[in-house]
Amino acid sequence: MTRPPRDIGAAIWQAKRKAANGLMWAAAILGTIAALIPLFLVLYYVAAQGIPALSLAFFTGLPKPVGEPGGGMGNAILGTLILIGLASLVGLPIGLLGGIYLSEFGNNRFGWSVRFAADVIGGVPSIVVGIFIYAIVVVPMKHFSALAGGAALGIMMIPAVMRTTEEVLRLVPRSLREAALALGATNWRTILKVVVLAARSGVITAVLLAVARIAGETAPLLFTAGNSRHWPAGVNDWIASVPVQIYTYAISPYDEWHAQAWAGALVLITLVLILSLAARYATKGRFRAVR
Repeated sequence: MTRPPRDIGAAIWQAKRKAANGLMWAAAILGTIAALIPLFLVLYYVAAQGIPALSLAFFTGLPKPVGEPGGGMGNAILGTLILIGLASLVGLPIGLLGGIYLSEFGNNRFGWSVRFAADVIGGVPSIVVGIFIYAIVVVPMKHFSALAGGAALGIMMIPAVMRTTEEVLRLVPRSLREAALALGATNWRTILKVVVLAARSGVITAVLLAVARIAGETAPLLFTAGNSRHWPAGVNDWIASVPVQIYTYAISPYDEWHAQAWAGALVLITLVLILSLAARYATKGRFRAVR
């Protein structure tokens, strides 16, 4: 007994659906491979060029004058950490508080304006931020400084932290807020003790991604922090940084400095990679907590 034509049509439709599904899976895998190949090539090339120049002196020593072998970027590495710390002091409080406001009270015209401003600042080229800080900080002070560099990087952190914090706080179920308020908690205590704690992994992720975002910035530091061949003397003085040192060495005609630039690039990529992995780990913890 033969099957009805309806069953034959359903079988053909099922076969077409499986073929389309397999085709899309293959396309997705090929696209992923195509995206990963340039990444691994860049990492491999930077590692191959930078590892031979790495040594203990590279992390602890000062740059040597032209013609003298050796030297390091110890002052630049320390300067980068100082600049990130100053930027965090500027950007994190404003970004976190702004994100909390937008999530809990920002459903109005002012909140829309704040979101729009954050999106605009986030899309502004970093060199424009550097020129802005140069005009309002460096020019009145009449010299470059770590404070100016930290302020420029801090402004760049604000929109990233603010918008990401808003989004992760909105993921917290409304029922948690209502339960805390029903138990007699005040509004601010509910936000700080319930909402923020429930989304703490996402907030940490926002902070880590913002730090990774500014760690490799060069353009704003050229106009604000300058560069130095000495150890940092204070936040009100010129300060070295790894991105600026890489730029200085990369455009020079000296092979020794080129090797130092590759080593600095490897250190910078490693720092960003560690921060990115930490952000992924924090995100994984958040999703595990939700489940």
